[in-house]
Amino acid sequence: MTELPSEGVAAPRLIDLPARGGGMAVLEWGPPDRPVDVLWSHANGFNGRTYTSLLAPLGRTLRVMAIDLRGHGATRLPTQMEGRTSWHGLRDDLLALLEALDGPPVVLAGHSMGGATSLMAAAEAPARVKALGLFDPVIMSPDAVRGADPAQFAESPLAVGARRRRAVFDSREAVLAAYTGRGAFKTWPLEMVADYVAGGFVDRDDGQVELACAPAWEASNFTSHQHDTAGAFARTRCPVEVWRAEEGSTCRFEPDPDGGRIRVETVPGTTHFLPMERRELVRERLAALASD
Repeated sequence: MTELPSEGVAAPRLIDLPARGGGMAVLEWGPPDRPVDVLWSHANGFNGRTYTSLLAPLGRTLRVMAIDLRGHGATRLPTQMEGRTSWHGLRDDLLALLEALDGPPVVLAGHSMGGATSLMAAAEAPARVKALGLFDPVIMSPDAVRGADPAQFAESPLAVGARRRRAVFDSREAVLAAYTGRGAFKTWPLEMVADYVAGGFVDRDDGQVELACAPAWEASNFTSHQHDTAGAFARTRCPVEVWRAEEGSTCRFEPDPDGGRIRVETVPGTTHFLPMERRELVRERLAALASD
């Protein structure tokens, strides 16, 4: 049976970010008259809707917003790959969104690339961030970034795999059949695969569907690492929680605990897809960070 995406998910709305060149798509749960409590950013190649079953229950008491980063989902911000070397543009998009929301400090949270982007944004605008919840974020040591040949990133298995990714399918049902239980998706709950497909493909004029995140853009994110995520920890001022995978973690740097302000935990039995494998844990920690 084809697994349906989570029910009751409203279409994303666009928040105009004129200085960034377009609109950012956001999904929201919780009381609309309440300031945003948690702002969630997704992993490379994914989209905000992917995490619906994780985040929606928090909307019973909190206002939660999940974004589509530049080049993903329904966001309408231009993608410029030539000369791109870092994720600073993604960071600056998030900073512009925080400015547009203009509310009290929020919990910035995210998975993988979304966690790293949240960390860098918090380092630049500490007054806007109440706490950080980072779930297997992509954190490299400064030495690894400085010592790496850019061509090495370009030819990494992740970048090569992204460039080869099949972009067009006959239907979303065909995508689900191709993805469910395979490859990166083998540890995912079926509803999260379905939600990823619902938010990650767009309809074509010929009746087929196509990846919203172009393979070349996904690859660009895998090759653009000239940013200092490790150094960003010291420039944050809020409580920081890092929950990393036991197997194949992308968090390859141990930050200074800074008197207990920064907490790093490894979650047994998890892979890089920790938010898919431990939804209850992620939800519990986000609720705790928002209520502290």
